[in-house]
Order: sequence, then structure tokens, then C-alpha cells
Amino acid sequence: MSNMVDKNLLKKIILETLFEEGYFKPSLAPNTTVPPVQSPAPIKSLEVESQSLADLGLIDLKTVVKVPHPANLEALQSFRRSTAARVAVYRAGPRYLTDTWLRFRADHALATDAVFTEISQKWLEDNNLPSFKTLCSSKDEFLTRPDLGRQLDIEEQEKIKKIASGFKVVIYIADGLSTTAVAANALDALKAIVAGLSLKNIKVNPPFFVQYGRVGTQDVISEITSCEVIGVLIGERPGLVTSESMSAYLAYRATVNMAEARRTVVSNIHKGGTPAVEAGSYISEIILKMLENKASGLDLKL
Repeated sequence: MSNMVDKNLLKKIILETLFEEGYFKPSLAPNTTVPPVQSPAPIKSLEVESQSLADLGLIDLKTVVKVPHPANLEALQSFRRSTAARVAVYRAGPRYLTDTWLRFRADHALATDAVFTEISQKWLEDNNLPSFKTLCSSKDEFLTRPDLGRQLDIEEQEKIKKIASGFKVVIYIADGLSTTAVAANALDALKAIVAGLSLKNIKVNPPFFVQYGRVGTQDVISEITSCEVIGVLIGERPGLVTSESMSAYLAYRATVNMAEARRTVVSNIHKGGTPAVEAGSYISEIILKMLENKASGLDLKL
């Protein structure tokens, strides 16, 4: 018995599957005889209409229940709304349904893009953000050499010192592991922080951006500016639920090689977690407590 796959039969099965799922509008009905494999440009037998391709990224997974005829639909919907996990997606035999698998791949692609995409020069210029760079020379080096992402050369240190010295509080933005998170949340959070501190007559430095920055970069900046509180708004490692999660790392009198326990962190800043403006207001309150208590991290009681 031959182990060779009948390619014509396989193509017919694929066409039928795509037709049933509604992703394509074939010019050939599913039961039409498929042209031989040797015929030229077989891909042209599919006429894809862009209108018929739904953007899976626009669908809120919490509202989707794929299980057919559930015994208790209301309970299953309630459970689905309570978590971002991929539950109640059902299956085709032992495998995921086609659209479930495509959504998984799409979310994975978004997470990958968040890590590897660079902040555009236009975004920096539009928001009047001077840009400085750590010792990393590229995104690849940033990902493979975390130690270089915590350091700045002397020239960059002097430039930052000129614009950020003389302030009690220094706040800046860094790309970290998600440029998507920074672009979506950093400016709104920063505005709320500045507004909250201004109510207590505390001025913040002119904002700036650090490319290829790790959290530890703030220790260097704290030392060269002699500020009391240093804060960085930085993109966090993206997951399959969201690629837009940002965190704020704060420290009182931060120093190079200090214990991580001296940092205070506000995480999960994004539209599905803590909205940027709300987070910024909360961060300003924490900064005021740091200045009052001259402490941060585990030494600060919130």
C-alpha cells in the first residue's frame, strides 16, 4: 500500500475546511473537482476578499464560548468572563479549532512584535522626548546582554545630567521589553504623575527616553543627578493576554548594585489592568510617601 499522500484529496479537504470556517470565499465550491497538482498557479483558484477576513485581534476572548450546547451556559459565560485564560475554546478532535489556533498565533505575533519593534523617531519627536542609549548597540544585544542595558557611557551620563539635575524627583521612560506598552501608556501615566506632584509644589525633570534600558539604568541616573526619588516607566515582558503591560519602578536614593528589595513597583499598567492615568495618580502618591519617609521598597509601608 502506498504511503504517498493524495495531494488532490488533501487540497479538497483544505478547501472544504476553509469554506466551512468562513475565512475564504472560494471561486470553486467545495464539492467541485480540484485541478491536478501540476496545473499552473493553483493558488489562484482562491479569490480572497479582505472584507470576509475577520480581525481576530478585535474579538474579546472573554465573550467567546465555543463549547456546543453547554449544560449551563450562564455559568460557563461567567467563568469565561472571570479569566483571560483560553478556556471554553473547545476542540476539533484532539486539536484546537482553527480560529482558536489562529488567535493564539496572532497574540504570539503581537508579543514578539512588542519585544523586537523599536520606538520610532517620529514618536519621540512628536512628544518632545530627548533620547539616550545604554551600552547596548542593538536590540539583539539588549536581549542577550542585560548587564549592558543597565549602563550608560560617560557622554550619555553628562547629557542626562544637564537636563535632569537639580530635581527632587526624576522620572523617565525606557523601552524595556515592550515598546508597545510604552507607546500605549507611558505619556498618560507621566502626565498624571506630574499633575499629582505639582499639587504639592514638587517639580519633575523634563521627560526623556532611554533606549535599550533595563530597570537598573535608574540607579546610574539616580547617582549622576543626585535626586531623592528616581522612577522609570518601562515596558514589561509581553504575554499572550496583552503586549501592552507597563510597570513603574521607583526608588529612594537609588545606588548602583543596591538590593532589589529597595525598589517599589507598580505593575500591570494597561487598559485591561490598571489604566495609565489611574496608575499615574497612584504613583504620585507613592512618591510623596517616599519623600516623607525617606524610604522605598520593603522599608516603605504603603
